[in-house]
Amino acid sequence: MSPVPAPTDPRRSFLSRLASGALALTALPIAARRAHAEPAPPAEPWLAPFVKATHKQVFDGPNINAGFPMAFAGTYLNTMREGRDLKPGDAQAMLVLRHGAAVLAVNDTIWAKYKLGASSNVTDPQTKAPALRNPYANAKPGDMNNVDYALDKLPALGVTLVACNLAVTKLAERAGAAIGMKPEDAVAEWKANLLPGVFLAPSGVMAVGRAQETGCSYCYAG
Repeated sequence: MSPVPAPTDPRRSFLSRLASGALALTALPIAARRAHAEPAPPAEPWLAPFVKATHKQVFDGPNINAGFPMAFAGTYLNTMREGRDLKPGDAQAMLVLRHGAAVLAVNDTIWAKYKLGASSNVTDPQTKAPALRNPYANAKPGDMNNVDYALDKLPALGVTLVACNLAVTKLAERAGAAIGMKPEDAVAEWKANLLPGVFLAPSGVMAVGRAQETGCSYCYAG
């Protein structure tokens, strides 16, 4: 004889279905939250353009690398926009200048006074001597592969420039000590002479991480 199937408890079956449904409903908001970029708090204005952007990438620039960090960021935006019907703001790029590349965030006044060309091993393509100006801002023909991607032009292109506060601080203190300045005075002067459009983040690695939390893909640019 075939075994007789055990009777089904209607109440137990109903409770099982109810529990399964509750778990599914609980999972939906979690998945939905993961699908959305993390919002930028007011203390991080450099993240604001990335919250709603569809295409976004952060370029991690720890080294000067002959100006290629700027070229990577600019090239990304230009090529993303080619042949695509994108609305303004749909494509965004962030360039994080950290570690040794933080010297790129300051203007010619600082480069000349603190002799940053010599300390950063940057030669002025025009004079062939250690640079007394930032050759990657307001670049002249021959200063870099594509002067259209100079630091002063990137914000208008749509690149958000972020510098590491820790690196700026340490580099300023070291450079200030070399010319007999008080550390706090050198740091204040560097921060007063950031290039237009440069944001200071608490640290460069934090900025790179927060950009990715806001949905950016990552590109090593240094």
